[in-house]
Amino acid sequence: MAADQQPNPTLTSILGTHVTEASGRLRGRVRDLAVSTGAEAGKVAGLVLRTRHGLELIPATGVRQTPSGTLELRGEVEPQPLRPDDNFLLLRQDLLDRQIIDVHGRKVVRVNDVDLQWFTNGDAEKEDLRVREVEVGLRGAVRRLFKGALPNQALESLARKFPARVIPWEFVDVIEVDPARRVKLNIEHERLAQLHPSDIADILEELPAAEREAVLTTLDEEVAAEALQEVEPKLQKAMVEGLDSEVAAGIVEEMDPSAAADLLAELPDARTEAILEEMDPEERQEVQELLEFREDSAAGRMTTAYVAVPQTATVGDAIQALRDFGGDVEAVTEIYLVDDDHVLKGVAPLARMVLAKPETQLDVLAESRFISCNSNAHQQQVAELFDKYNLRALPVLNDAGKLVGVVEADHVIAFLRER
Repeated sequence: MAADQQPNPTLTSILGTHVTEASGRLRGRVRDLAVSTGAEAGKVAGLVLRTRHGLELIPATGVRQTPSGTLELRGEVEPQPLRPDDNFLLLRQDLLDRQIIDVHGRKVVRVNDVDLQWFTNGDAEKEDLRVREVEVGLRGAVRRLFKGALPNQALESLARKFPARVIPWEFVDVIEVDPARRVKLNIEHERLAQLHPSDIADILEELPAAEREAVLTTLDEEVAAEALQEVEPKLQKAMVEGLDSEVAAGIVEEMDPSAAADLLAELPDARTEAILEEMDPEERQEVQELLEFREDSAAGRMTTAYVAVPQTATVGDAIQALRDFGGDVEAVTEIYLVDDDHVLKGVAPLARMVLAKPETQLDVLAESRFISCNSNAHQQQVAELFDKYNLRALPVLNDAGKLVGVVEADHVIAFLRER
């Protein structure tokens, strides 16, 4: 039967279907479909039948669909044993009701059904059954809800009254083949990196623990760090605790030092030490210094990733310092002018530098009367300064007036959200 003549089934419609031999003798009922992974991903390798001998795996090419909707074996078909270590994805067991990521909708959805399609490739004796897409909307849910209560044709007519919400099969892949058979969307790094970190964080928060870790480790370390910083603190801790120390260190290194210190401070000491041991020396020292401060102090909320230049610097010098900056340039709103002892002497807003010539002395553009706070200031006092002076960033000084860090608006927002 040609592909354009063959009605395309769904997983729900094919489960429980009788499979007969050419003589009409019942061979068994379809219990599941085994789908190939890797190079032949999406191809139905076999039908799992429940027979009087137990579970059998019948090659899909050895089965044809009859006009009455039943399935019939093509001549003598040798069943194969279904082994636990077979590298198959079982649609009913491993995919149905599982949560996967809808990249376009930026959310986690549940698989309600799977759409299949017959292909002949010009040879009616070698039909292939393939997975076309997964259904994540009401259509699949209705089909499963009324399965057995209505004839197949009437059920399909009812299901078609609901709009289709589907994800093409090429976007679905196995995270790892293990007893849990966890499933996620197979998102290319470039595609996933285009999502906003907050959207990735929302997705991670909706997933079960194992899936969260698997998705997090597929991300580029920088993207993973940005997403992790947007995750609720308790979940942040749980996610990092589940990662290998080396993997966790790679992500933590890319985080804002303040956020990294806050995260590590919540972990058990042994776990924190293990992650610090795997970090590069420079990043490790920054985070360790921040870990020594009280969490509710300005120093406990500040970042050590800021741009400072000598007080004799020009606008051109500041631009070069921005180019050399290893932190998040988008978070920089001010350039700090310091003397030889790193004592803060002025603050130059980036907005004033935009129209200035490269040779302009930076101290001409700088605010000599700037707002700062001591490293021991309580976080509540820091929040009040931001509110009173409408600050975007607040330099933090030690008792000698040396610049030791900067509290950014995001840090204050995080504190207020926690409170």
